Amino acid sequence: MTRVLVVDDQFLIRAGLVGLLDAAPGFEVVGEAADGAEAVRLAARTRPDVILMDIRMPGVNGIEATERILAEAPDRAPRILILTTFDLDEYVYGALRAGACGFLLKDSGPERLLAAVAAVDGGDALFAPSITRRLIEAFARQHGPAREDAPPDLGVLTSREVEVLKLTARGLSNLEIAHRLGISEATVKTHLNRTMTKLGLDSRAQAVVVAYETGLVIPGG
Repeated sequence: MTRVLVVDDQFLIRAGLVGLLDAAPGFEVVGEAADGAEAVRLAARTRPDVILMDIRMPGVNGIEATERILAEAPDRAPRILILTTFDLDEYVYGALRAGACGFLLKDSGPERLLAAVAAVDGGDALFAPSITRRLIEAFARQHGPAREDAPPDLGVLTSREVEVLKLTARGLSNLEIAHRLGISEATVKTHLNRTMTKLGLDSRAQAVVVAYETGLVIPGG
C-alpha cells in the first residue's frame, strides 16, 4: 500500500487527486494540505511514502516545503513528485534541485498519475527522465544556473561515473545507459548511486541538474 500526501492550494484539484487515489487499489491518502507549511506538518505526522506537491502556493511554496520536508525526514524520506500546470515552469527546476524526484503535469490522465506515484514509490528517481532532462535543459538555456552556492566538484568522480552521469543528464534510462556502455543495468545503478553519494545528492533529478550546472552537459548539445 502506497501512502500518499496530497498538497495543492486549489480545493477542486486537491479533491480530485484525493478521490482518484482513494478509488484506486494500492493507494491510501494519509492527508491533504492546502499550503506548504501545512504540508511540512502533515509530512512529519503521517510519514507518507509519496507526496504530490503543488509549486505555486501562498505562504510556503512547494520548493521551500520540499526542502524542509526532506531535511527534517528522520529516516526514509518521502518521495516528492511535483505537480505543475506548466511543462516549462522555472519553479520546477528549483524543486528538482531541492530534492524532488520528478514532476507531473496537472493535466496528466488518471493512469499516468497513478503510474507516476507507483514508480517513484518503487524507487524510480524520475517518472520520465527525458521529460525532466528537457525541462532542465530549456530552463538552463534561458536563464543559466539557478544557484547561489558553487555546484559540486565532479573531480571526485571516476571516469565511468562521469560517463553515467552525462548519459543520465541526456535523458537515457538505466537500461539505455547499460546498452550504450556495454555494462549491466545493476552496474549503472551502482555507479549512479555512488555518484549521488559523492556529490551529496538525494535524487537522480538533482544529478541531472548538477550535470548542467557544472557544464558537463551543454543545453542543446
